[in-house]
Amino acid sequence: MSLLTPRARRPRTSVNQPTRGYRVFQGVNGVILTLVVLVTLYPFVNIIARSFSGEGHIRAGEVALWPKGFNLTTYRIVFQDSMFWRNYGNTVFYTVVSTVLAMVLTTCYAYVLSKPGLKGRGLLVGVAVFTMFFTGGLIPNYVLVTSLGLKNSVWAIALPNAISVFNLLVMKAFFESLPTELEEAAEIDGLSTYGILLRIVLPLSKAVIATMVLFYSVSFWNSWFSAYLYMDRTELMPVTVYLRNLIAGATTGGNAGAATEQLSQVGANIQAVTIVLTSLPILCVYPFVQRFFVSGVMLGAVKG
Repeated sequence: MSLLTPRARRPRTSVNQPTRGYRVFQGVNGVILTLVVLVTLYPFVNIIARSFSGEGHIRAGEVALWPKGFNLTTYRIVFQDSMFWRNYGNTVFYTVVSTVLAMVLTTCYAYVLSKPGLKGRGLLVGVAVFTMFFTGGLIPNYVLVTSLGLKNSVWAIALPNAISVFNLLVMKAFFESLPTELEEAAEIDGLSTYGILLRIVLPLSKAVIATMVLFYSVSFWNSWFSAYLYMDRTELMPVTVYLRNLIAGATTGGNAGAATEQLSQVGANIQAVTIVLTSLPILCVYPFVQRFFVSGVMLGAVKG
């Protein structure tokens, strides 16, 4: 019988097994994030509840997370107005055209600025950054748009806001992070500058492009002051201006065609209805681009 006894085996511990402290951290972190989500969602849920609530409950402050005195008066007044649908279509058209124009100009400008050997690159960057801090002012801009004959057209909204300097710098930083060897190989294969941009750079930039499209579309969708300033005809207004006028009419009692009870109801929850109607399309689009959002911002982040 052998005198050698097998060495007692020690229990194996998984290297990847989380420690007790880490599990506590995960639990606390989950509780905090859940509270943050609830606090963030509460105002919007409250707005939705108010948009379907009756006037008396709204004015008494009784509406929290569920509608009270269910009422569709304001929605019915808005939806039955043909001008609302006309202006809603204008908003979709203005947003699409302006976003496409902004993406084309921003992408081209950012791609040019991403080339370190470009002559005058510092001047072009300086011109863009200068506009972040200094503008021509409201009256000179109005005179310029009017003198160019852009009033009462989509270009009065799209052109003055075509390039956001913040978006430009983010895209520039993203293009600079791409490997230069890819473009050099494409150039050796005979691709032109536009061919490299369209066939090499843009397919690799889907994340940042989706992020910029989201930024621009939300900005143009919510914009109302440019249209309010440069549009003279009601049928050309976007839906944001329509709802703004509806709020003004309800709060000042200028809607002479509505009955007193209807006017009171509209005045009580018109702001809630306005927020719901303007936010709903963006909320429907956002889930489809959300997966690109974080990676697009992080990959194109301006690095010190």
